[in-house]
Amino acid sequence: MKATQADINWLGNVSVFEVNRLNAYSDHRYYSTMEEAQAAGTMKMRYDLNGTWKFNYAIRPDCRPELFYQSDYSSEGWDDIEVPGHIQLQGYGQIQYVNTQYPWDGLNELRPPALPQDKNAVGSYIRTFHLPSGWQNNPVFISFQGVESAFYVWLNGHFVGYGEDSFTPSDFDLTPFLQDGENKLAVEVYQRSTGSWLEDQDFWRFSGIFRDVYLYTVPAAHIRDLRVVTDLDPSYTNGMLNLDLKLEGKAAAGARVEAELRDAEGNILRTFGGVEVTNGLVSLREEFGKVNLWSAEIPYLYRLYIRVYDAAGQLVEVVPQSVGFRKFEMIDKVMHINGKRIVFKGVNRHEFNPRRGRAITKEDMLWDVRTIKQNNMNAVRTSHYPNQSLWYELCDEYGLYVIDEMNLETHGSWQKLGAVEPSWVIPGDKPEWHDIVMDRAVSMVERDKNHPSILIWSCGNESHGGEVIYKVSQYFKSADPTRLVHYEGVFHDRRFDETSDMESRMYAKPADIEEFLNANPTKPYISCEYMHAMGNSIGGMHKYTELEDKYPMYQGGFIWDYIDQSIYKKDRYGKEYLAYGGDFGDRPSDYSFCGNGIVHADRKVTAKMQEVKFLYQNIKLFPDREGVKIVNSNLFADTSALELVYSLEREGHEVLRGTLEVNVPAQSEKTVSLPLDADTLAGGEYAVNAAFVLKEATLWAEKGDEVAFGQFIFTQDSAATAAEDLNLTSDIQVVEGDVNIGVRVGQTHVLFSKAFGTLVSLKLSGRETIAQPPAPLFWRATTDNDKGTAMGFELGAWYAASLLPRCVEWKAEQKPDQYRIEFTYKLNISADVQVKVAYTVRADGSVHVHNAYKGTTGLPDLPIHALSFKTSPEYGNVEWLAMGPEENYADRAFGARLGIHGSKVADTVAPYLVPQESGNRTGVRWAKLTDDAGRGFKIEASAAPVELNVSPYTAFELENAQHVYELPPVHYTVVTVAGKQMGVGGDDSWGAPVHPEYRIASDGKLEFEFVIRSL
Repeated sequence: MKATQADINWLGNVSVFEVNRLNAYSDHRYYSTMEEAQAAGTMKMRYDLNGTWKFNYAIRPDCRPELFYQSDYSSEGWDDIEVPGHIQLQGYGQIQYVNTQYPWDGLNELRPPALPQDKNAVGSYIRTFHLPSGWQNNPVFISFQGVESAFYVWLNGHFVGYGEDSFTPSDFDLTPFLQDGENKLAVEVYQRSTGSWLEDQDFWRFSGIFRDVYLYTVPAAHIRDLRVVTDLDPSYTNGMLNLDLKLEGKAAAGARVEAELRDAEGNILRTFGGVEVTNGLVSLREEFGKVNLWSAEIPYLYRLYIRVYDAAGQLVEVVPQSVGFRKFEMIDKVMHINGKRIVFKGVNRHEFNPRRGRAITKEDMLWDVRTIKQNNMNAVRTSHYPNQSLWYELCDEYGLYVIDEMNLETHGSWQKLGAVEPSWVIPGDKPEWHDIVMDRAVSMVERDKNHPSILIWSCGNESHGGEVIYKVSQYFKSADPTRLVHYEGVFHDRRFDETSDMESRMYAKPADIEEFLNANPTKPYISCEYMHAMGNSIGGMHKYTELEDKYPMYQGGFIWDYIDQSIYKKDRYGKEYLAYGGDFGDRPSDYSFCGNGIVHADRKVTAKMQEVKFLYQNIKLFPDREGVKIVNSNLFADTSALELVYSLEREGHEVLRGTLEVNVPAQSEKTVSLPLDADTLAGGEYAVNAAFVLKEATLWAEKGDEVAFGQFIFTQDSAATAAEDLNLTSDIQVVEGDVNIGVRVGQTHVLFSKAFGTLVSLKLSGRETIAQPPAPLFWRATTDNDKGTAMGFELGAWYAASLLPRCVEWKAEQKPDQYRIEFTYKLNISADVQVKVAYTVRADGSVHVHNAYKGTTGLPDLPIHALSFKTSPEYGNVEWLAMGPEENYADRAFGARLGIHGSKVADTVAPYLVPQESGNRTGVRWAKLTDDAGRGFKIEASAAPVELNVSPYTAFELENAQHVYELPPVHYTVVTVAGKQMGVGGDDSWGAPVHPEYRIASDGKLEFEFVIRSL
């Protein structure tokens, strides 16, 4: 659309979404010389407008300074604001987080495309500039890489243009409005527009100029748009390159174009072209014989230099363009990359920084791409909008497959309180929404089309179905037949099933996926979102990854999601914490639902990543007593860049270590022997560890970093039984008082209370270990997933049962070498439930603890079967021989390994947004709790390994805190020994239960044993 005057009514007009905006084009760079192009540095023909702008904030349109764009309007007294940046993160307006509901729900009675008139914040920006030297006689354009959600632009009092679509660029021609000397640029940004109905993503609702802004000029003959398409022959060996260019400028007529392809080392492979521009167009086709292929495993990039010469033969422009030869296609209903079946080991990624929101930096992106690669992920879905161009460049270079998703989500228009109710869904079949939606698709494709990392175009997210989105998919297929098209929403509207080339679902259970795959489907399957990683989650992920080898048409999925969307805020005492929805007074809000990351918002990796890295590894190692079986599931990469490191540990201590050079080709397996001599080993428990580590540093990891791991645990029987050392035993002295029973064995002093029915004192070498007596525990602090299954309602009786167990009986028995006392407890949950805790003090000074539970029918599952007590906070260090090193649970322990691991007790509490159960270790053989001088006590598993949680807080303190700052000051170290704790789940966070094998039935018998002894 063209116009010379701005009209505020465009904001609510679904047919107006751009005015005077330039057509979308490829995101290439351009330079004046080959030397500049090869250096790939800052473009001299681009002038950065990032930085400090003058700013005025208005809560609604009728409060804005309407004529601020006029040349003589003074901004003296206005505030300063940083660009790029969100208005709401710089002290203005209301920060708000909502998920599926529209942000005005319950505040304004609206239906699309109507907008709230009382709360549509307006940011008025002013920036002055002088044209760079040498630009005076050239055309000058401005590019806004991202403005949320609609904006008007003026230069020197003249209307320039209008744009929507927050996540793709809007470019305008400034040339007619420039003046000598200082130029005044004015930008008016509105938080709400018709585009807001299409941007109902699960994120914080911001506004402002949040991506780069820059001026640019172009040479007399300029490549405005280029399209690079590679193809491979049927053998996937020889490469073809197709190059289509659109040129503009006064010297474009008669210009000549040539291209030069170089390999990754900079060697010139071929110069071709020399073609004259015809009607502004050039097309080149070239065959290159055998080429190195691009994939996520081996992201080989060639460098193409396109040179433009004017009619006089003068070089006027050089465009450097990365080229990856690869072919992505559907073969027999299975997606293939370069002829091989692909499995997406993916993650959904929002652009986010806890201080800057979606105005992320290059440093953020570099950290992200390295972290994703380090943890064996091979794919990213740009949920749910096109990302900054740099992200795609990094994915090309580092090697990640990308689902590029257009900026479309209308979740609140068709799903309410979880129910599908599309009575006023948009865009649906409504023709008036066709153009505004299609424009977003075109803008994404035209900008991003040359990135080899992008395999799939996505029609957006959670916008139901309908004809409009179907037409978008047909556009994708016609504009770019080299890629496939994705859209999950056809699951809800099968009328246009052809919209998506693959069956894509969200949070389908493993059983549901298998049901689909067993029904002779016509499309392959992916989970565009699965494993909802909210808080302490990712349990049961193995059930999904195990489908990879079982069903060829199961082609992986994308974890939801990569990073917590939480924002730094100060509590009332001035201490920073990571806040979530509702913490800023935002209503409506979806509160902590913004915290679903496998990475914390401050870019610290969560403990959940341990499981992800293991289950996503392409190379699997299966050690045993004799050697290790290596299964290389890579499609293209062998193991020549890796070194096999093996070790043998006895009771956690290394007894053997070595390295081997083993090259296993892709898609093959090999078994190698290890010099373990297992039959000659002394008695004890052993772990055979095998790992592949990098021989040399890569772009994404350091030399020696681990990429794959496997462990085998076995027990070697001992031929001889160790004789008891009589020097370590003492006589057992028992003092039975009226209220208490004291037991003394050497330096071990134990006191049992008849009144309280428990152990009340355990002094080891004169130091007290019991600050609060042990008590049976059947409750854990609910996780986000637990809350989603209403655990507090369904299982809440176990909370009360844990608070008030009643000792109804005790009995004691003394023998020459031990003293045993047993306490029997009744619980208020049922008269038929009985718990017995027995303590046996032995002649060596150790205290053996046996916990037995006898259940009954009709009760809910147990969250945990444990015994918990408090000790002094001076015991602030813990060391385990257990599964680790990170926290793990029954359904999230595949990535854990048996070994000796240590931590500060304060660090065992994971910094999830809402305090909850965390820090557990499974497979605990022993644990040592010590003070800073090394003094303390040891807990040992007896009959079988136990689970153990050592924390500064009780389950009840964690349960009753909604934020970290609500937790009490630390007065104790809380020790919880469990025979079993239920898994954490993760299929979703709003009702999916923990899988049955990881739950704890309450109707049977449960028991566990452990020993406490002095160090």
